[in-house]
Amino acid sequence: MSSKPAPRGRAARLARLIPAGRARAARTPFVLLVVLLLGGGLLGLLVLNSALSEGSFELDDIQRKTKSLTDEEQALQRDIDAYSAPDALQRRARELGMVPGGDPAFLNPDGSVKGVPSAAPRSAVLTGPRAPEALTAAPSTAPSTAPAATPSGTPTGTPATPAATTPAPGGALRSAPTTPTPGR
Repeated sequence: MSSKPAPRGRAARLARLIPAGRARAARTPFVLLVVLLLGGGLLGLLVLNSALSEGSFELDDIQRKTKSLTDEEQALQRDIDAYSAPDALQRRARELGMVPGGDPAFLNPDGSVKGVPSAAPRSAVLTGPRAPEALTAAPSTAPSTAPAATPSGTPTGTPATPAATTPAPGGALRSAPTTPTPGR
């Protein structure tokens, strides 16, 4: 009653070597292995994608911080350039009581003097403070009336204590600053 005839000869011997019932049972572990490998691969891709997007957010934050620090550096460099400009240096020197010097003299390597030194012109001498320490020093109770000496040894006739006012460029008197501005 079987629909298939029984194999004979060589086919019968081969049929005995490979049982028919186990072929279906051998497919199940293979299918499970393939499903596990695909699922593991998908999970690995998901973890990798999450790590890459987290790195992308960190990179964006770092780039934003770098841009703000670069802008701050450029602003500070502009401030430095403004403070080191010749006109700003001259204005600050005048605020500190500095005056342009006279003619300089130079020493040659053999010890001879080249040029004739001269003192600063009297019109350039200001009556304001001469050093930043003078701006913060407490005033003395008895002002000194002795004339101060210049590097050439001649008295200038200016008092030893700093005056409270300095001439402004327009000729009017203005008050000298009481505290120095740091960094300027």
